[in-house]
Amino acid sequence: MAEPILSIRGLTRDFGPFRAVDGVSLDIRAGSITGLIGPNGAGKSTLFNLLTGMLKPTSGTVRLNGQDVTGLPPDRLFAMGLGRTFQIPRPFARMSVLENVMLAPQGQRGEGILGPFLAPARVRDQEARIRRRALEVLDFVTLAPLADHPAGKISGGQMKLLELARVLMGAPSVILLDEPAAGVNPALTRILIDKIEELNRGGTTFVIIEHDMDFVMSHCDPVIALAEGRVVFQGTADEARANPVLLDAYLGAMADG
Repeated sequence: MAEPILSIRGLTRDFGPFRAVDGVSLDIRAGSITGLIGPNGAGKSTLFNLLTGMLKPTSGTVRLNGQDVTGLPPDRLFAMGLGRTFQIPRPFARMSVLENVMLAPQGQRGEGILGPFLAPARVRDQEARIRRRALEVLDFVTLAPLADHPAGKISGGQMKLLELARVLMGAPSVILLDEPAAGVNPALTRILIDKIEELNRGGTTFVIIEHDMDFVMSHCDPVIALAEGRVVFQGTADEARANPVLLDAYLGAMADG
């Protein structure tokens, strides 16, 4: 069996006496769309923050494509092909949609103090390439007509698509999505699902936190459930539906609210 694209062993995070993530061990296979479910407070977002370098683990390891990346900062992980979106989008509200996407690539010559003075032609050429790529990505996520709009003036669902566009500028091999369907109208949710599936067919691996069980059961395989920071279920969507403990404790509770 091929080595997993993302391998987690004994990952733990303590906040004082509270253990938010408790010895989580998982293998995420390349090319999968993995659904991560569980009640509020189960440790899902904390796990994402550990995987993406926003928090350092108390113990445990994370390996990306076989390489130990435990505790590396988010920019290093982004450069290595691990991207994530947030439950609440965080665009630069006064900048345009296009400018938000153009900011995503790292190592831009124009960001340095001397770059625009010592190599203005190279700066212009790089900026032109980034702009072309950003417009291509915006077209892919259906936001090209809003390229010049202030990012703070688009809808919540469009902000979720903008978050995805910013991540795609890094050409990631793994994307972690934190509740992509939350607060999004059905039409934009359908667009988002279509884009996730299209990217997945092209080889991108996804791990998705989501409370919408129709979304998870229809589009994710495998499904993983957390409770009190621990993995309590791993299996297919059909196995999740047939698991009485999971159904009563998690799926039923989520379906009710």
